[in-house]
Amino acid sequence: MTIRITEDDFDIKAEHEALKSPDAGAIVTFTGTVRDLPDGGGLTAMTLEHYPGMTESEIEIIINEAKARWSLKKVTVIHRVGRLLPKENIVFVGCSSAHRGMAFDGTNFIMDFLKTKAPFWKLEDGPDGAVWVESRDSDKKAVDQWNNSD
Repeated sequence: MTIRITEDDFDIKAEHEALKSPDAGAIVTFTGTVRDLPDGGGLTAMTLEHYPGMTESEIEIIINEAKARWSLKKVTVIHRVGRLLPKENIVFVGCSSAHRGMAFDGTNFIMDFLKTKAPFWKLEDGPDGAVWVESRDSDKKAVDQWNNSD
């Protein structure tokens, strides 16, 4: 299990390579990037803040839950903090497993829970100034689906 909270960008190819193992036949990764505001609203930057120590602990809980549900071989979560510009990488989640279904499910599960449970705060800078981003109902519904699938 690899967890990194960093201001630095990450190398997607290197992170993918690190997920390989002789007993893993599947690797699934997700990379999130900074996108513009809805309707091309002119986002100039996004600033992400976190609670050091607590953030890593919460991500570890999320990963351990995913590993309890699926036979994941390796898991990597990298989340950037600080000021990010449009098109820059924000998050990388990768899972390896013997078969693709487990790797897809593990990656989706971790990403859904990162959006709702990990203590990150997002401030978007746009044409009307800076605005804190609220959690979305769609993110909560995604987590509810996992909770109801037990």
